[in-house]
Amino acid sequence: MRQRVGLTQVELARRIGVSDRAVRAWEKGEYPPTLTIPQIRALCRELQVPFDELPSDFGPSGNKE
Repeated sequence: MRQRVGLTQVELARRIGVSDRAVRAWEKGEYPPTLTIPQIRALCRELQVPFDELPSDFGPSGNKE
């Protein structure tokens, strides 16, 4: 999803208020994100998706979203 909107891990991390290390770990499936409500809102805004379209699993996917 991040790549679809043209953001790097660093850009997304900065825009939602987390470390780029956290974004990398989520994408690798190392641990699930723990976000505040404002961070979730920012994530939805930056990924251009409503909350209901966020994946339940933030780890690697077969389609590289």
